[in-house]
Amino acid sequence: MSVTTKTKSISLPGRNTYIVALVSVMYLLLSWFLIGYKQEQLVLVGLFNTLYFASGDTRRLILGFSIFIVYWIIFDYMKAFPNYQYHTVDIEGIYYFEKDIFGIKLGNTTLTPNEYLKFFASPFLDILSGIFYLTWVPVPLIFAVFLFFKKRLYFFYFSLTFLLVNLIGFVIYYLHPAAPPWYIQSYGYDFNPHTPGNTAGLSRFDSLLGMPVFKSIYAKSSNVFAAMPSLHSSYPVIVLYYGLKSKLKYVNVLFAIIMGGIWFAAVYSSHHYVVDVLAGILCAISGIILFRYLLKTRVLSRFIESLMKATA
Repeated sequence: MSVTTKTKSISLPGRNTYIVALVSVMYLLLSWFLIGYKQEQLVLVGLFNTLYFASGDTRRLILGFSIFIVYWIIFDYMKAFPNYQYHTVDIEGIYYFEKDIFGIKLGNTTLTPNEYLKFFASPFLDILSGIFYLTWVPVPLIFAVFLFFKKRLYFFYFSLTFLLVNLIGFVIYYLHPAAPPWYIQSYGYDFNPHTPGNTAGLSRFDSLLGMPVFKSIYAKSSNVFAAMPSLHSSYPVIVLYYGLKSKLKYVNVLFAIIMGGIWFAAVYSSHHYVVDVLAGILCAISGIILFRYLLKTRVLSRFIESLMKATA
């Protein structure tokens, strides 16, 4: 008498199992060669493989979010190719350009908005700007998760637009390296390629909380001479645009508030000039328009169709 038992198993997509393993190893080796070993690399590989092999649902999720992983890897690899090696860093020019366009008179002195706002720094504004600045990662990701489960097609529109806007910004970083406001405040006009990341005005947020929140973030900065455009200012524009497209009603009011808060925090904390913020907004708008144009091409439409099928 024989007894047969039926067990549920996770069906893996054949050769793709080996492809995932090979890509994981190649990523770790390339990362070690370009920028050296970092714990985050193992965490990324471990997370991807865990979700890929855990179940069909988690596999579809991580495959969809691979677009964001591609963005993170490109951003991380920028450390291996500092933009200041390719073009002269704009330090003094952008500072005086900001003064000419948005300078604020204070007595006989003209100040940039960053310098002017330092006179009005307060614990309330420090906490508020810190909270807003912390949202630039979780808000787009949470919104992306919502779109993935509720509006899958819009998820791919959003994530690919996000990637495209970043690529546009990265190109500008290399064509026109620019120092942030805090650089002049700390180092003057002299160029120092070994300048570490700086929390600038956000250090007050860390002090008030008694935790190195932003210090831990900016210690891993890929390049301090990448202030123009402010991609922090680009992301909420993309979120709000697709929030409006998704007809999220009152949620879009929250998105708009967060967007304005990030723009203010960028200037208030001396991480960006107003012109950086405007460039970031323009970068987002350009990326959205370009993506809508590319969406009419057969190549992109078929690529999105294949992504939809892979995550169906």
